[in-house]
Formats: sequence, C-alpha cells, structure tokens
Amino acid sequence: MRTKWARVARWGIRAFLLTLMGLPDIAFAYRPFDGTDAAVAEPGEVEIEFQPAGVLSSNGQRTLVAPATVLNFGLVKNWEAVFEGRVETPLDTPGPTSLTDAGAFLKYVLRPGVLQDQSGPSIATEFGALLPDTIGNSRIGASVAAIISQRWDWGTAHLNIAGALTRDQHPDLFTGIILEGPHKWVVRPVAEFFYEEEFGQAHTFSALIGAIWQVKDNLSFDVGFRHAIVNGAGVNEVRAGLTIGFPLRLLGGPLHR
Repeated sequence: MRTKWARVARWGIRAFLLTLMGLPDIAFAYRPFDGTDAAVAEPGEVEIEFQPAGVLSSNGQRTLVAPATVLNFGLVKNWEAVFEGRVETPLDTPGPTSLTDAGAFLKYVLRPGVLQDQSGPSIATEFGALLPDTIGNSRIGASVAAIISQRWDWGTAHLNIAGALTRDQHPDLFTGIILEGPHKWVVRPVAEFFYEEEFGQAHTFSALIGAIWQVKDNLSFDVGFRHAIVNGAGVNEVRAGLTIGFPLRLLGGPLHR
C-alpha cells in the first residue's frame, strides 16, 4: 500500500511540474528575498511565491517554516494586491504551530522603467497592514516601502527602504539591497543585504546568498542561505521554493474582459 501511494505521489509531482511548464509566459514575483522589486503583476494575472519547507535556527533552536507563501494579484495597470504569511513549527522543543509575518498590502508602480521594458529605473511603493500573529499578544501594524530597481548588462539591483509600526506597536526601519547576476543567465547568482532597526527592541544585520533558476518567464526555482545577527545572536535560515505566474482565467474565469 505504501509503495502504491509513493507511486501516486511521484506521478502527482510530475504532473504538477508539467502543468507549471505549460503555463503562459508572464512576469513573476520575487523569492527568496526579504525585500522585493519594483514590478507588479499584470491586470487579471496572479503570481505565487511558494516555499514548501525551510529551516530557521536561532539560539540553538530549530524552527520548520512550512509553508511560506506570497500571493500577488494584478488589479489594474501598475497596481497589485499582495497577501503573505508563513507557518512555523518548533522542531527541538514541544510547541504549537503558528501563523506569523502575515500581511495584506497594495503595490503601485510610481515610475515604469527597466522592469516594465522602458528606460531608466523602475520605482514603486508598497503599503498595507501587518496582521497579528496567531500566538502571543501582537496587534495590527502597518508599513510603507519605497522600491527602486535598475538593470545593467552585469546584473540588476533593487533598493528597499521601509518604515513600519510593528505588531507590538514599535517603530521600525528597514533598509536593504538585492543584487542579482545577468538577467539573461538561466541560473543567476543572487544576494541580499539588509539592516533593520526595531527601535528600543532589536537591530538586525542580515546577508543572504543564493541562486535563481529561470525555467521560463512564468516559472523559476530558487535556493538561498541567510545568516543574520540579531542583537548579537546568530540566526541561520535555509530557503528553497518556486515562483509561478498565470492568468486568473485558469482558476475559473478572467478578472478583466
């Protein structure tokens, strides 16, 4: 019986991957970073960033991050809605599973540029609500970010600057930069560096290195290793996932006619 179910699971995975590779070509969202790029989904299209499982290690304790998901819905030209969250489960000590880092945002392209097949930098803003964690006494927070993206022959850079009122009602400032190799490379190296200050609570220095395998315009796989220093303590995280994009009509009907 176990062999039968293993065979079914293998065929299911193969069918899923074949389906993804057969989807129409569109732009996609951005993994495996904490920041983002100055691009949005086209009207009537959805982009899904999905991490089936990751591991975070801090203070000698490991946490399973499974899954972590970002959903991007193209609304009208230059606007998208973003919903995100991650599920965390302690691995080394008994503890409940929790939904963390959930949020609902709007993203708008202020200046179409290189990411929209035009000249010059792309500039966008993203703003919205930080939703309470399912465990603890956190409340609703808010954030607003500015994103600038520019592309050259040697690679692409995305600058992120964000201010927030955290779920614990503390002011927070995030500054980060994403660097990636030449856009034409099928597999390109990537990196992200950021500094975050939750005033009076925590300061974080973070560095991530990884790679993105661009299978198609609408499908990519990614892997990344992140090391951070939070209030002097080390944090390590392994991330791996995929990003897909497709028209909403594949889910039952187009959003726009």
